[in-house]
Amino acid sequence: MNFVKVGAACPITNVADVDFNVAEIKKCIDMAMDQDVKVLVFPELSITSYTCADLFYQQRLMKKTEAGIKSLCTYSENKDILFVVGAPFEENDILYNVAFIIFKGKILGIVPKSYLPNNSEFYEKRWFSSGINVHSKCVNLSFQDNIPFGTNIIFKSGEICVGVEICEDLWVTIPPSSFLALAGCNILCNLSASNELVSKADYRRDLVKNQSARCLASYIYSSAGVFESSTDVLCGGHLLISENGGILTENERFNRENEIITAIVDIYKLKSERLKNLSFRDNKGLLPAPIDIINFKFDSTAIRDFDRYIDKHPFVPGNPLERDNRSKEIFNIQTAALAKRFTHTNLKKAVIGISGGLDSTLALLVVVKTFDMLKIDRKNIVTITMPGFGTTDRTYNNALDLCRHLGTDLREINIVKSSLQHFEDIGHPVEQHDVTYENVQARERTEILMNLANKEGGLVIGTGDLSELALGWCTYNGDHMSMYSVNCSIPKTLVRYLVDYVAEHESTEEISKILLDILDTPVSPELLPKDKDGNIAQKTEDIVGPYELHDFFLYHFMKNGSSKERIEFLARTAFKDIYSNEEISKWLNKFITRFFTQQFKRSALPDGPKVGSISLSPRGDLRMPSDASYNGFL
Repeated sequence: MNFVKVGAACPITNVADVDFNVAEIKKCIDMAMDQDVKVLVFPELSITSYTCADLFYQQRLMKKTEAGIKSLCTYSENKDILFVVGAPFEENDILYNVAFIIFKGKILGIVPKSYLPNNSEFYEKRWFSSGINVHSKCVNLSFQDNIPFGTNIIFKSGEICVGVEICEDLWVTIPPSSFLALAGCNILCNLSASNELVSKADYRRDLVKNQSARCLASYIYSSAGVFESSTDVLCGGHLLISENGGILTENERFNRENEIITAIVDIYKLKSERLKNLSFRDNKGLLPAPIDIINFKFDSTAIRDFDRYIDKHPFVPGNPLERDNRSKEIFNIQTAALAKRFTHTNLKKAVIGISGGLDSTLALLVVVKTFDMLKIDRKNIVTITMPGFGTTDRTYNNALDLCRHLGTDLREINIVKSSLQHFEDIGHPVEQHDVTYENVQARERTEILMNLANKEGGLVIGTGDLSELALGWCTYNGDHMSMYSVNCSIPKTLVRYLVDYVAEHESTEEISKILLDILDTPVSPELLPKDKDGNIAQKTEDIVGPYELHDFFLYHFMKNGSSKERIEFLARTAFKDIYSNEEISKWLNKFITRFFTQQFKRSALPDGPKVGSISLSPRGDLRMPSDASYNGFL
């Protein structure tokens, strides 16, 4: 599935004590091996320690460094792990601050630091030279010849492509890792020795996150720890692993033991993001030098303990505060978009069908907020409840109560009589509860809304959501159609939280009570007759499957172009304690089949605002033929 486990390590060190430091580095390698780590990053100059100062001039230290590197190579001969370790390196009477990339007993390459800080507490130019112009060279050591040396080297095993930069390189205007990413690197490594100052960790974290986002990559950051010299500064051993703008894992600084952190990186997702990001592709022409690719091969990237967090509800923020902020922002997008439509058309009335269900409730709340913003009387919101064969007292009364408390122009038009007349007109038996029976009601309601909007000089506001559009769970030219659709890119799992947000933060006690009862009502189109007790008999999720699964499928299918096998693997991981493998497979097949066969409905969608990362608008995110076959995707 193109997942790989990576790690950042901070070993205990003694300043200028190479033998001790190498021994601790080996311990960290063993810790990483036990956790199936394949790429491990150590701090800057970790072989010697960063704070050796003028001791870097001592030839004995340099000889011990080479012996230490040789010892690590020998130690790694039968180990299926690529590790990146920092050390000083002399070439042609010039001293460089470098990273040694080692795999299975061999140095794959040596990457020098490009940018040397030489201000405030930093004096690197006193000892080292910049390697920014070192490209495509080869160097020799006593135990290995023809080692690639330069800043234009990347290391590739299958889909895994690793690039390396060192500390200050990240802090400059255009970090070398930007070019490495354009050259194909999806795992970027930074060996650092950043000292601790108040709030500096926050800045480092933002740098790592932002660089991983710009580069559409994973970024592994490993900084020197508390055992560096504290003569003038203190290092805290900050470890970070980021992926495409998010932090996968981070340590608590100031640890006094050997430490590694690990994370599972999704190479597949990163590749997908790059394929869709055309600006990333266009930047590739800016590469300053040819890239040298060093190929190597992992024996296996299998992960025994797959501990990557897979969000069950990827559309919904897990943090309550973030969720509330997101809800507020979504309402602002919806209302601003709808306000633009009303000011453009110079219309002052909205017409909306209210069923007492979640989607129409959310749409009504958006209309109310828009009218309040435009200072239009809420009585210009024509809310119509249209009870039919399956309407229950619970949804009916909730619809009436909500509209009354919001102060809209509430009207009731019963569709039973007109639907029976239509059954008679087309010769359809009323006792035959098939798709015709259901769609007659949906289209009757839409006809009423459209004609009344013409009569009143208003806009019909659509209520359908993103999940229904993905499944085609709407009646073509029925509830599928409107004059403006405010919920069209909001998935069902998020609709619930938006309504809940209004209930908690923007409602009176009476309205909040109604909204909470609507939230507690089973999702249903209420097109089939009620049961003998007057309750909802037609529950959508019993027919098409749980919306939380379908939203999960939709996210990974659209966001990353994931295959059925990959989506199934992710779903089994995320929902392992909720749904059986058989249930997941069943509903995934249903999703794929319906997603393809119902595209014709999405090809004729009304206008509506995109609020999140995924939309199914034929004018926006999805240009898909209506007659594409799903066979190859099943």
